[in-house]
Amino acid sequence: MADLSAAQYILIALIFVWSGFVRSGLGFGGAVLSLPFLLLVLDEPLVFLPIIAVHLLIFSSITVWMNNRKKPRAGQEPSEGTVDWRYIGRLMTILIVPKMIGVIGLFTLPSNVLSAIIFVIVALYSVSYIINRPFRSGSKAIDVLFLMLGGYISGTSLIGAPLIIAVAAQHLPKEKLRDSLFVLWFILVLIKLGAFIWVGVDLQLIHHLWLLPAAAVGHVIGLRVHERMLRAETALFFRVLGSVLLVVSGIGLVTSFT
Repeated sequence: MADLSAAQYILIALIFVWSGFVRSGLGFGGAVLSLPFLLLVLDEPLVFLPIIAVHLLIFSSITVWMNNRKKPRAGQEPSEGTVDWRYIGRLMTILIVPKMIGVIGLFTLPSNVLSAIIFVIVALYSVSYIINRPFRSGSKAIDVLFLMLGGYISGTSLIGAPLIIAVAAQHLPKEKLRDSLFVLWFILVLIKLGAFIWVGVDLQLIHHLWLLPAAAVGHVIGLRVHERMLRAETALFFRVLGSVLLVVSGIGLVTSFT
């Protein structure tokens, strides 16, 4: 990232503001809804994935800690917290193997092939947003299939969240869904970040000095509108978002091989 222009730096900062907003506002999407835009600025997934990973570790842990730091007053029943640890353990037993396979694929595929895979996956997600038919599982077998695919995609690119959420949203109450997902993302991303360090991927640490504040701005905005978004009609928002992502993915597929 040292040789980029000023305009590219500004675009990257704005995209990370957006990334922080959707992560805290929706509970997912920090990667899947921002990586396609980042790849149009610089078509190098391994430049941005470590930055996104570190941001997720920081902001997810802060959010979960803030929501669970209050102790019950005298005479009050202790709170169950906002994280379903038992269900997270069940998910990890299914996710861990495909996750590791995906991590291996991340380091063996050429960058343009990996970018193309990311754009194809995002295009599929965007179509589901446009037609207002998000991925849903209907049986235990499909649950396992979605989780395994989500784990593999998460291993290759950190954008397996929609498939995992398709399962988790059916089994977790709303008040525990976002923070439980944050803990799950933290574990999965920690594995990915460890793999980055193991193989010597540049973590772009110097660029965290200006991208962390950008993501923090979006994170704070997302926290403030989270409750409103849960109560509001979001179908139109996702249709517009899906249309934009579909266009971006189409452009990205063309540029990946030209």
